[in-house]
Amino acid sequence: MRPVAEAAFWACGLLLAYTYVGYPLLIWLRARRPSRAVVRAAITPRVSIVVVARDETARIDGRIENLFGLDYFWEVVEILLASDGSADGTAERAQRHATGGLRVFAFGTRRGKPAVLNELVAQARGEIVVLADARQRFEEGALRALVAPFADPSVGAVSGELILGANAGRTSVGEGVGFYWRYEKSIRRSESAVDSTVGATGAIYAIRRDLFEPIPADTVLDDVLIPLRIARRGYRTLFEPSARAYDRAAATADEEFTRKVRTIAGNFQLFGRNPWLLDPRRNRLWLQTVSHKGLRLLTPILLATAAAANLDLASSTFYLGALAAQAAFYAAAVSGFALRNVRHRVPLLTVPYVICLLSWATVVAFLRFVNGRQSVVWERASA
Repeated sequence: MRPVAEAAFWACGLLLAYTYVGYPLLIWLRARRPSRAVVRAAITPRVSIVVVARDETARIDGRIENLFGLDYFWEVVEILLASDGSADGTAERAQRHATGGLRVFAFGTRRGKPAVLNELVAQARGEIVVLADARQRFEEGALRALVAPFADPSVGAVSGELILGANAGRTSVGEGVGFYWRYEKSIRRSESAVDSTVGATGAIYAIRRDLFEPIPADTVLDDVLIPLRIARRGYRTLFEPSARAYDRAAATADEEFTRKVRTIAGNFQLFGRNPWLLDPRRNRLWLQTVSHKGLRLLTPILLATAAAANLDLASSTFYLGALAAQAAFYAAAVSGFALRNVRHRVPLLTVPYVICLLSWATVVAFLRFVNGRQSVVWERASA
């Protein structure tokens, strides 16, 4: 059994190393070579900003004021704001701001963001449709930065950059999530330079309206499916770091866990419904899709298999050392769990904890996916 255990240990270890270190390094190196240049220009196309909100009375005034404060020619901008089954008067509150540039849609029954997007994008008048949430705030120049790459006819979608500020309590888990998000954005930046990112940032992204295809009403990740469909038609999806939106990191481990379970369940749904993503003949972003999205879903299996194989090989000095390293990693994760909500940054504990948190979220997400228990609707996090 030793050869089998050794093969399993090294295969899992190398796959994990490739997923979290090798692929980011590979795509970074590819991005350093001469890439497909993008034509950017100070264009001002007609824009429709679509916002879907639910029970956002406390934030809707500030969000609308933020959007009206963007630096753009408002003669060619409209805001389509939908209240998706709100029970707190969100639509009525938004109506106070109604002008020629704001249209409010009140849906009495909660339908979920994908169904609302299908209806609102069909009614949008803009050449470019910007998709946004009620929670975040855009930087003043975000809209101009977001539309500039559309001067290039090869560009079909553009994702802005979401900046995560410290949570109110500056908890350890929030610091860990912030680190992970910066790591994630560095990968997207490289992918964009090579060709296209795999998906977009749901808080701030834009598409050409005529490239939008209605999505299934139970789609969990519209910000991944819509850009990938656009890329499938030969267009590029870019990451534009100068188009910035702001939010806060998760305040507690429970909040981050809920967010990640939903996102990862959406990735399982994405691959389950779109097998063409795994076919290199049909998906020109095959390497990025598999490396960035697909292999991460195997993390719990790879970690468990590597640990089990390592136990079987522990009689060897080398493998005993490897086992000790794994034990130290999981001990750090347990310590990070114990300190997850404290107001101190402990990177040596926080990073292992966040990795394990994401792995457990993957297990829960898979079970929800196979049981059909992951709802398309999003429960609003507290401010």
